[in-house]
Amino acid sequence: MSDECNVSRRRFMGTVAVAGAVYAACSKAQQGQGWLDKAPDGQALTAGLVGCGGRGSGAALNFLSAGPNLSIAALGDVFQDRVDSARQKIEKKGQKIADDKCFVGFDAFQKVIDSGVDIVILATPPHFRPQHFAAAIEAGKHVFMEKPVAVDPVGIRSILDTAAKAKTKNRVVVTGTQRRHQPSYIAAFERISNGAIGEIITARVLWNQGQLWYKERQQEWSDMEWLIRDWVNWTSMSGDHIVEQHVHNLDVAWWFLGAYPAKAVGFGGRARRVTGDQYDFFSVDFEMPSGLHVHSMCRQVDGCANDVSEYLVGANGWANLSSKDCTIFKKDGTVAWQFSAEREE
Repeated sequence: MSDECNVSRRRFMGTVAVAGAVYAACSKAQQGQGWLDKAPDGQALTAGLVGCGGRGSGAALNFLSAGPNLSIAALGDVFQDRVDSARQKIEKKGQKIADDKCFVGFDAFQKVIDSGVDIVILATPPHFRPQHFAAAIEAGKHVFMEKPVAVDPVGIRSILDTAAKAKTKNRVVVTGTQRRHQPSYIAAFERISNGAIGEIITARVLWNQGQLWYKERQQEWSDMEWLIRDWVNWTSMSGDHIVEQHVHNLDVAWWFLGAYPAKAVGFGGRARRVTGDQYDFFSVDFEMPSGLHVHSMCRQVDGCANDVSEYLVGANGWANLSSKDCTIFKKDGTVAWQFSAEREE
């Protein structure tokens, strides 16, 4: 996870706690009136973490800091060392997790779900997300699941089916597309929706950065262990970085445009990646139902110009959106409005 995302992730992850706590604490008339910065003081909520790597551990700590009466009560991962590491981090925050609530193996997700928690945090490699989500909803749990929620069309269809079941069960589900919960993006969306740049004509979304982390295979690792530990570099585990990371920028485009693309044509290539089977770069032209075009570009190669942002061009101005700040410009290039990430601290 890049440093750029840390502020918005800290703020965002609290929404899963807020969602559950608000729903439990408020009357029916009050439910659904919007997000709060902190979960209200009310019914105690326990969460179980499935996937105890860096993102999962971070999500668990974010959950604990989201408000009062919140606890992590169970941990599950394929690997013992991951469970141990997450447990140590959580216990440093004063949360003790019992030995019999720490589960290891491919069935650990089900054991966490069955451990009596209210909320399940799903943060494994996304290859496993559809199965884990279906099991959590079947058990009647509220869910936070990291993005992406699947890596292929089969997985996406499973997620959609489970989401429909979650709705009938009145379960709260929050996903890791944190820009939708970031105050600067929300404020920009409100202004642009009210005509701040006029009718949107075109858009460009970027996640261009240096090489991401990777794991060299160790002699004692099986093929499966290497695949999972090095998951972010394998398409079957992550969906490739256009899905695993660039999804944030693409999500902003569909959110602000209020539609999903009808067509797409693109290309990509692999030049420098050390492990795995992913591409190093992609360039895609998305065509919306209205005929509007969105250019998507993502790259993970060292020594190049980096840019992680979204650009929306309208008839009366344009907007530059990023985790650092969101700025709306007039047609002459002068700033009409700006929301800096510093205001969110």
